[in-house]
Amino acid sequence: MFEPALAGRGSRRWWATRQLIALATRHRQLAWAMARREVSDRHAGHVFGALWGIVHPLVLIGVYLFIFGVVFRVAMGGTRELPLNYTVYILSGLIPWLAVVDSLNRAPNAVLGNTNLVKQVVFPIEVLPAKSVIAALLPQVVQTLILVGYVLYTYRSLPATYVLLPVLLFVQTVGILGLSYVLAGASVYLRDIRDVVQVLTVVGGYLMPMFYLPSMVPPLFRPLLYLNPFSYMVWCYQDALYFGRFQHPYAWPIFIGGSMLALYVGSRAFGALKPHFGSAL
Repeated sequence: MFEPALAGRGSRRWWATRQLIALATRHRQLAWAMARREVSDRHAGHVFGALWGIVHPLVLIGVYLFIFGVVFRVAMGGTRELPLNYTVYILSGLIPWLAVVDSLNRAPNAVLGNTNLVKQVVFPIEVLPAKSVIAALLPQVVQTLILVGYVLYTYRSLPATYVLLPVLLFVQTVGILGLSYVLAGASVYLRDIRDVVQVLTVVGGYLMPMFYLPSMVPPLFRPLLYLNPFSYMVWCYQDALYFGRFQHPYAWPIFIGGSMLALYVGSRAFGALKPHFGSAL
């Protein structure tokens, strides 16, 4: 397959993204197998094995719930504006954010940690960042199912917006895949990216409306919530899992459009940097 010589400028821009999607589809079984191996290898030799991949985020979630629900006694729920309790509110945004953090922290090492595979001419390098994204999403699926069970047990029913969860998961995967390609490719040439990502994810977690309502933030600092691109992802998940309605309708087109843009930029950047990986490693 090749890029037509007479294609328009718009076609040339989207050609790399279409090629990346086609390649990911063609090698989906390889990406899935490598993702499963990454999860198992990460906890090889441990008594509870891959179960730690779920236990660690659950413990972290428990700490947040204790601090904000018990220590600070954040109370909500039972009204039309805030229909469910604080536990559902915090988990609806925290669960996807933890998966994003895991994906972004894995991304800088996706190429650097697989030098032998990168130097093999026949190996599809694009699979490396993709399998890290898939591996990070597996705990999110399990944790989301636990949250669904909790809501069903507590309220005896589920909001109709829960059917949007597969859509949100897909859009999230598209966006994080694009960012992972940027980080994976750039980290080959700039090794400090991994440390920068770790700092930004820690700071970014507190600049999103996960642990508090936007109205709790002083007006002077409230614009920071809207400058954080991941706030829109959190608002979409809260609409589906907590509010049961489109409480933040503007967040949906921003989240979807931003994810598509991230995939486009990521595919272009990774495609441009890939030919030089061998000499840089």
